[in-house]
Amino acid sequence: MKTPIARLFHRTVMTVVTAGLLTATAAQAEPGITSDAIALGQSTTLSGPLGDLGTEVLKGSKVYFDALNARGGINGRQIVLTSKDDAYDAKKTLENVNAFIAGGETFALFGTFGTPNNEALIPVAMKAGMPVLMPYTGAPSIRKPELVGVFNLRASYADEAEKLIQHLTTIGFKKIGIAYQNNSFGKEVLAAAIAALEQRKLQPVATVSVENNASDAAAAATRLLAAQPDALVLGLAGKPTIDVIKSVNQSRKGLQMYALSVLATAGNLKTLGSDGTGVAISQVVPFPTQTVMPLVRDYQQAMKAAGHTEFSHLSLEGYINARVTAEGLRRAGRNPTRDSLISALQSMKGQDLGGLEINFGKGAASASRFVELTVIGAQGKLVK
Repeated sequence: MKTPIARLFHRTVMTVVTAGLLTATAAQAEPGITSDAIALGQSTTLSGPLGDLGTEVLKGSKVYFDALNARGGINGRQIVLTSKDDAYDAKKTLENVNAFIAGGETFALFGTFGTPNNEALIPVAMKAGMPVLMPYTGAPSIRKPELVGVFNLRASYADEAEKLIQHLTTIGFKKIGIAYQNNSFGKEVLAAAIAALEQRKLQPVATVSVENNASDAAAAATRLLAAQPDALVLGLAGKPTIDVIKSVNQSRKGLQMYALSVLATAGNLKTLGSDGTGVAISQVVPFPTQTVMPLVRDYQQAMKAAGHTEFSHLSLEGYINARVTAEGLRRAGRNPTRDSLISALQSMKGQDLGGLEINFGKGAASASRFVELTVIGAQGKLVK
């Protein structure tokens, strides 16, 4: 029989053990967090019509995460990014995201790609309590204040469209035609461009949709040119952009055309060839080959260390996405939770990355409003 002192000692030991087990269980209960890893899930386009775009953005993200992990990660935890290809198909995106959620081993989503894709996945992720970090889309629809837990870094398509229209009207163009992709991405660019024109008491002389497979690109170009525009704004991505530009040049070589950042992949520039010369493109990150900015120097150093010699706006954007995500995870504490990550990112205001300022706040508004124009030069390379 145990003495009173023995019974007291036993109860004390059991209380301490139980408290320790509860603490350990609580620390391990957060999905995707283990003693040595933080698991992020990504559904992106690595094949299909925009595969080269998604692949290039992912390259920059991996370069940063790999370098960070080599230095010990975040508080001793490695960042493990699992990327699944959805080929820009929103149904496949949902399959990928549902698998991440059902598996119970993913802390947050990162770098999910595409407007229709993110519009489909965000309600599902929010219902599951899973943060959505740095999605690749400028859509206003995923920048609503009520989307707490969604963190957009890049400037919106509205910001890009405003910059294009501002430039066009400043240099005296008033008869502006708009080609837009027949999906949610294209329609949101169309709405943003029209709003920017209306602010200047203008209306587009023509608005023409283009199917995702570009089957009607030539007909769309004919309809646009019939309105005798001074310039064209292209709310297009992938093959539709290329085919419309080529078709326009066949009939009216030299007409000024302005496109959004999604055009600027190495594959697109190569495919355009001489047809691309003079096309202006808005960009949401700094020029990746100009080293006056410390952020760009850091990016170039990391890329070179990983064996990459070609620099691009897309891989720089991926690098910045990963860098900001890592900073949010660091601020979330030694035992991060989804709630602490959300709070940490929301508190990130006036964060200078070395020439690019980041300002998150409540809701899902863009943390960066950076937009500048580039032009495709005679050699098929982007110039400022």
